[in-house]
Amino acid sequence: MRMKVPYLDLPAQIHALRPELDAAIARSLDTGAFCLGPEVQQFEREFAAFCSAAHCIGFNSGTSALHVAMRLLNIGPGDEVITTPYTFIATSWAIVYTGARPVFVDVEEATFNLDPRLVEKAITARTKAILPVHLYGQPCDLDPLLEVARRHHLPLVEDAAQAHGARYRGKTVGTMGEMSAFSFYPTKNLGACGEAGALVTNRADLAARARALREHGSSARYLHDEVGYNYRMEGIQGAVLRVKLTRLAAGNIARRHIAQRYHALLQDTPLILPRDAGYAESVYHLYTVRHPSRDRLKAHLETWGIGSAIHYPLPLHLQKCFSHLGYQPGDFPVAERAARECLSLPIYPELTDAQIEHVARSIREFKHW
Repeated sequence: MRMKVPYLDLPAQIHALRPELDAAIARSLDTGAFCLGPEVQQFEREFAAFCSAAHCIGFNSGTSALHVAMRLLNIGPGDEVITTPYTFIATSWAIVYTGARPVFVDVEEATFNLDPRLVEKAITARTKAILPVHLYGQPCDLDPLLEVARRHHLPLVEDAAQAHGARYRGKTVGTMGEMSAFSFYPTKNLGACGEAGALVTNRADLAARARALREHGSSARYLHDEVGYNYRMEGIQGAVLRVKLTRLAAGNIARRHIAQRYHALLQDTPLILPRDAGYAESVYHLYTVRHPSRDRLKAHLETWGIGSAIHYPLPLHLQKCFSHLGYQPGDFPVAERAARECLSLPIYPELTDAQIEHVARSIREFKHW
């Protein structure tokens, strides 16, 4: 039986929230506060509380928030930042925008997150920070990373763009390094109706400077203390995110339920399934399986009306834009293997049990293992 299962169904999410979203957007239109303003300020307070953090600063994207994080650490030309080669490229853009160099370290086989055992070997006199990513909503192993950072007097910045509400040893991610960056791109667990992001920190000095840098380097109107950017969050996005934030915890629970259903239905297939690390509670931004026949499996799912996606088909060290860094195929074998084998299945709170079962049934019918 053929059943359409889109990889992502944003219209279904919006439909359920439409009356509240309409009211929130209308409120913004009535006040005329389109850049920052009261809705953004209130969202910042509410998201900081959600993260159990002291400060949240709203940005126009997660990329901008990460860029400013690098600026707050005074990273610049000649500096190095250790990060992962297996994630969305925006993580490395934040480093490159400052004139610094991303230094890649391979990822763990089980989680695809930065391998703490390899980080210390990559530290040089030019290293100025460590930038791990909580990939696919799975927290990276922070304790050993923080220990390396402390031992070498390096700040650690969390890229939590895919991990809103994920927990590491009982604590919400985004609060354990010097600061963290979140993306509210529409596909995220907490997504805006457009672009938006945030920087989260417990340090008042970093928060104050971040607020200035996002607004042309200005701490007072028309007075510019340093070169800044037009990185302000739109007022309408703040209003939208306030509505969606009230649903985030329930949405994350739904994602974990769907992941558990996939676990049960696919456990005896040849796929390698994602699992929570013992120290972590993933929010399953993505449910990413692995198999050497990934491309054939993706094509097979399409014949069953099922959407899927590849995150990410080419690791960052092999991207053309980073050819000048001198990395070669084989330098990071775990990341390269993941890029060849990973496939993301549909996972979002609106996914029905019937759709989950259809996805699992179609996988079990795959003949080219």
